[in-house]
Amino acid sequence: MKTTAFNAIHKKLGAKLVEFAGYEMPIEYSGIKDEHMTVRNSVGVFDVSHMGEFWIKGPNALELVNKITSNDPRNLKVGQAQYSCFPNGKGGIVDDLLVYHYEEEKYMLVVNASNIEKDWNWVVSHNDVGAELENASDSISQLAIQGPKATATLQKLTDVNLSEIKFYTFTTDKFAGVDDVIISATGYTGAGGFELYFRNDEAEKIWNAIFEAGEEFGIKPIGLGARDTLRLEMGYCLYGNDIDDTTSPIEAGLGWITKFNHDRKFIDREFLMMQKKEGVTRRLRGFVLTERGIPRHGYELLNEAGSVIGKVTSGTMSPVLGKGIGMGYIAREYSAFGTQIFVKIRNKTIPAEVTKLPFI
Repeated sequence: MKTTAFNAIHKKLGAKLVEFAGYEMPIEYSGIKDEHMTVRNSVGVFDVSHMGEFWIKGPNALELVNKITSNDPRNLKVGQAQYSCFPNGKGGIVDDLLVYHYEEEKYMLVVNASNIEKDWNWVVSHNDVGAELENASDSISQLAIQGPKATATLQKLTDVNLSEIKFYTFTTDKFAGVDDVIISATGYTGAGGFELYFRNDEAEKIWNAIFEAGEEFGIKPIGLGARDTLRLEMGYCLYGNDIDDTTSPIEAGLGWITKFNHDRKFIDREFLMMQKKEGVTRRLRGFVLTERGIPRHGYELLNEAGSVIGKVTSGTMSPVLGKGIGMGYIAREYSAFGTQIFVKIRNKTIPAEVTKLPFI
């Protein structure tokens, strides 16, 4: 198993460690609910160094990024980032990712840990324009500092005015005495905060500085368990559950990151344009259980007559709502908000209501 630069710290803190995407990662420290509420109410720190980072450089960098991603990177100014996905040429999704416009002819793609090799091969195989590629995944560490007290915590460690870094923008500057740290106003929790990228050998220094700065706010380390419940309350997709090689961005409600403007040419453009115009037979929707129960990945979704109309892709007990929530692909005729559906949990059918995302 691979480890991140924070592995010894996780062990010292008594984290429950599991194998995730080939890495030994912390699933929880003080408990998922406690960690979840720490991020919603104060500030928590996630080790997300298992994520992948690719540099795309040179005069043809933009041409390649434009071809392989669904969003329109031509709209990005230096210092801006966007959420996007790699269409797979068959109407599905290779992965979802963040695209950072780092310098004039330099982009950073941040991809999911479980897909690093697959994504790298995909990018390399479509580089017929001579862009310069570098897989920097093993040399970059990443921390996500999330929650309403994240800005106050991190502001102690940098001269950069963090309140001026707007959502989905970033800067590269000195942080905690370390040069060239990418400070990005992004995250996967909906609670606000930042993601920091830096060299592996600075990991411990930065971790310790953040925890010292956040002590007055009750800062805590947060594991992958709470990362999942936090993102689900916001209705954010998880690759491998809610989106994959068999789901299109249009079905998944990601039409907003699928840009057809200025006749831009990108992989699957015609197919996705057809889906956008003609509609799809199923939609990814959120639902809230109206009786006690916890929906889980793979559970069947039923109509009143007991016929299968879809499947749960993600589900949990929402710590904020105190109710079972989930997402799943539902046949179009049952996908209107307010529609009653049923979740088959073991031998019971539990009623639920299709609802708009986010859940909170």
